[in-house]
Amino acid sequence: MKQYINPLSSSWASLIERPTEKYETLEPLVASVFDAVKLNGDDSVISYTAEFDGIQQTDFKVSEAELNIAESQVPESLKKAIQNAKNNIESFHKAQLTDPVRVTTQAGVECWQEKKPIEKVGLYIPGGSAPLFSTILMLAIPAQIAGCKEIVMCSPPTKEGSLPPEVLYTAKLCGVQNIYKVGGIQAIAAMALGTESISKVYKIFGPGNQYVTVAKQWATRQHVAIDMPAGPSELLVVADRSANSDFIAADLLSQAEHGKDSQVVFITTHKPLLKEVANAIEAQLKVLPRKKIARAALENSKAIYFDEDSTAINFINDYGPEHYIVCVENEDLYLDNVINAGSVFVGNYTPESAGDYASGTNHTLPTNGYAKQYSGVNLDSFRKAISFQKISKKGIQSLGETIELMAAAEGLEAHKNAVSIRLKALKDEV
Repeated sequence: MKQYINPLSSSWASLIERPTEKYETLEPLVASVFDAVKLNGDDSVISYTAEFDGIQQTDFKVSEAELNIAESQVPESLKKAIQNAKNNIESFHKAQLTDPVRVTTQAGVECWQEKKPIEKVGLYIPGGSAPLFSTILMLAIPAQIAGCKEIVMCSPPTKEGSLPPEVLYTAKLCGVQNIYKVGGIQAIAAMALGTESISKVYKIFGPGNQYVTVAKQWATRQHVAIDMPAGPSELLVVADRSANSDFIAADLLSQAEHGKDSQVVFITTHKPLLKEVANAIEAQLKVLPRKKIARAALENSKAIYFDEDSTAINFINDYGPEHYIVCVENEDLYLDNVINAGSVFVGNYTPESAGDYASGTNHTLPTNGYAKQYSGVNLDSFRKAISFQKISKKGIQSLGETIELMAAAEGLEAHKNAVSIRLKALKDEV
């Protein structure tokens, strides 16, 4: 990790850059895949899976038999762990259910809002070197609680052309029935456009690599919504003399091992921690199975010392981390000033891994600085709010003149007339 001492604010723009490829360079490929899937449906999905993943397949839908076999292959201890995580995630997301809001804005004018589920949603579950079955919990559980009628799940197949048993077990546990062994751009295109086998959905969820991120953004051109632009994972840790350097190193490495394009940032107001954490990282790296990936990610990463808390806080908000760990004595100062962050982890005994798996919060979060304008996935991500209003005779009589005056001022006489004709009818009744 490169180290910086009290960097000037004029240099922050370069310091907060993520190690991502420019999306424009990926768009031609993404566009061509979308065009092919739109034209040839399943055939294009199959051919791109062969081209990109090296997997030859003719039928990519997961069968009931595959689900049953997978369930028998998952150890009981892991099943219990997944169930425990499921219970916590359900508890947190059920608590986000809200009652309809109903207000009488003035006499005879009643307005209310109700939240309705998005009928058809697509879930993208990353695979490859680290199949993230935990992401199924994070997406399928709130989708079920919200009441989504159709849930489509796509995940990249293994070299054997199947999905890992843990992925299939978790999907079945969460009630997902439409599961497809398809990944990458072609999976997003299939869910956005629909094919002979895969239903078109209204909104696509789930993290992925840069190709998936661009594909999701391209899907919005097909009138399909997405949760957020979620790319390579990232973590920022802020710590002072009260923190444990071994804990910090472990947390930084837990994100660095996600991928070579991941980024971790360490901020401290206690200068000796720079060396202590660097030494701890080297010691822990030696025993990590994914140390090559983690070390590559650390090349993109930074350790920064600030001598003032206020400066550190300003930098952190400029960075807008996906995951943000706070290990300082004055927690309230940092927490009260959180403006931009996907999810915050407080204290020495709250590793980011807890949120990744089982504490209950959602781990599908905005990356690449998008925490400045996006929330992480939550229950409302799977619902939309519909507003209603009902106006009585008394209400239109009391509100009518206001509407007429405003409509006339905007030059929209038909709008004004829609009120005037009603007021005249009521006057004629008398």
